[in-house]
Amino acid sequence: MAQLSTTSVLSVRVNPDERAMLEAAAEQAHTNLSDFIRRKALEAAEADVVNRTVVIIPAKDWEAFEGWLGRPAESNPALAALMQRTPTWER
Repeated sequence: MAQLSTTSVLSVRVNPDERAMLEAAAEQAHTNLSDFIRRKALEAAEADVVNRTVVIIPAKDWEAFEGWLGRPAESNPALAALMQRTPTWER
Protein backbone atom coordinates (compact mmCIF):
# COMPACT_ATOMS: atom_id res chain seq x y z
CA MET A 1 0.00 0.00 0.00
CA ALA A 2 1.37 3.42 -0.95
CA GLN A 3 2.08 5.82 1.87
CA LEU A 4 0.73 9.37 1.52
CA SER A 5 3.28 12.17 1.67
CA THR A 6 2.68 14.93 4.19
CA THR A 7 4.71 17.41 2.15
CA SER A 8 4.49 18.81 -1.36
CA VAL A 9 7.06 20.12 -3.80
CA LEU A 10 7.49 23.87 -4.31
CA SER A 11 9.70 24.92 -7.20
CA VAL A 12 11.52 28.25 -7.29
CA ARG A 13 13.58 29.63 -10.17
CA VAL A 14 16.76 31.53 -9.31
CA ASN A 15 19.72 32.69 -11.36
CA PRO A 16 23.19 31.19 -10.75
CA ASP A 17 24.33 34.06 -8.51
CA GLU A 18 21.21 33.79 -6.36
CA ARG A 19 21.66 30.03 -6.07
CA ALA A 20 25.29 30.45 -5.02
CA MET A 21 24.24 32.94 -2.34
CA LEU A 22 21.51 30.60 -1.05
CA GLU A 23 23.89 27.63 -1.00
CA ALA A 24 26.52 29.63 0.90
CA ALA A 25 23.94 30.76 3.46
CA ALA A 26 22.62 27.21 3.88
CA GLU A 27 26.16 25.93 4.40
CA GLN A 28 26.83 28.60 7.04
CA ALA A 29 23.60 27.57 8.76
CA HIS A 30 24.80 23.93 8.74
CA THR A 31 21.75 22.73 6.84
CA ASN A 32 20.84 21.69 3.31
CA LEU A 33 19.52 24.10 0.70
CA SER A 34 15.95 22.81 0.80
CA ASP A 35 15.63 23.08 4.59
CA PHE A 36 17.27 26.51 4.60
CA ILE A 37 14.96 27.93 1.94
CA ARG A 38 11.86 26.41 3.56
CA ARG A 39 12.78 27.82 6.99
CA LYS A 40 13.55 31.30 5.66
CA ALA A 41 10.43 31.39 3.47
CA LEU A 42 8.24 30.40 6.41
CA GLU A 43 9.88 33.01 8.66
CA ALA A 44 9.23 35.70 6.04
CA ALA A 45 5.65 34.54 5.48
CA GLU A 46 4.91 34.52 9.20
CA ALA A 47 6.35 38.03 9.59
CA ASP A 48 4.24 39.29 6.68
CA VAL A 49 1.07 37.73 8.08
CA VAL A 50 1.69 39.07 11.59
CA ASN A 51 2.56 42.56 10.32
CA ARG A 52 -0.59 42.74 8.22
CA THR A 53 -2.98 41.73 10.98
CA VAL A 54 -5.33 44.59 11.78
CA VAL A 55 -7.29 44.77 15.01
CA ILE A 56 -10.44 46.87 14.87
CA ILE A 57 -11.94 47.99 18.16
CA PRO A 58 -15.50 49.29 17.87
CA ALA A 59 -16.01 52.82 19.23
CA LYS A 60 -18.43 51.52 21.88
CA ASP A 61 -15.64 49.33 23.31
CA TRP A 62 -12.79 51.87 23.10
CA GLU A 63 -13.15 53.23 26.66
CA ALA A 64 -13.16 49.71 28.11
CA PHE A 65 -10.05 48.92 26.09
CA GLU A 66 -8.25 52.03 27.36
CA GLY A 67 -9.26 51.12 30.92
CA TRP A 68 -7.85 47.64 30.44
CA LEU A 69 -4.56 49.11 29.19
CA GLY A 70 -4.30 51.35 32.26
CA ARG A 71 -4.71 48.54 34.79
CA PRO A 72 -1.69 47.01 36.52
CA ALA A 73 -0.54 43.69 35.10
CA GLU A 74 -1.94 40.56 36.73
CA SER A 75 0.11 37.50 37.58
CA ASN A 76 -0.37 34.70 35.05
CA PRO A 77 1.32 31.43 36.10
CA ALA A 78 0.65 29.74 32.74
CA LEU A 79 2.30 32.61 30.87
CA ALA A 80 5.26 32.59 33.29
CA ALA A 81 5.71 28.83 32.67
CA LEU A 82 5.50 29.34 28.91
CA MET A 83 8.23 31.98 29.06
CA GLN A 84 10.54 29.46 30.74
CA ARG A 85 10.23 26.94 27.88
CA THR A 86 12.65 26.77 24.97
CA PRO A 87 10.97 28.29 21.88
CA THR A 88 9.98 25.81 19.17
CA TRP A 89 12.32 27.45 16.66
CA GLU A 90 15.31 26.84 18.97
CA ARG A 91 14.66 23.11 19.43
